[in-house]
This record gives sequence, structure tokens and C-alpha cells, in this order.
Amino acid sequence: MEHTRDEPTDALWSRLRLIESQPLADRAEAYGAMHDELMKRLESTPRTGDSAHGTR
Repeated sequence: MEHTRDEPTDALWSRLRLIESQPLADRAEAYGAMHDELMKRLESTPRTGDSAHGTR
């Protein structure tokens, strides 16, 4: 399924609004889970070019 450029952004904003509406302790846990998920997605992204080596 192909996504438009706005779909991931819209989903992220919706998720952030949902998290912000929760009590503080629940927010902290939800942000931690989101962080872990985003890190896994970033780490699984194929690296190409010089950016993979930290140079420009």
C-alpha cells in the first residue's frame, strides 16, 4: 500500500494529541513506547550514500 506524504504526519499528530490528553504518568509511558517504536523504524531504514557514514 502506497502512502501519501501527509499520511504518516497526520497519524503522528493524531497519536501525539491522544498521548497529550492522557494523565502525566500514562503520557510518560506512551512517549517512551513511541520513542522505542520510532528508533526501531529508524534503525531498520536502509542507509545509502555518505549520510550512512556521518559525512556530507
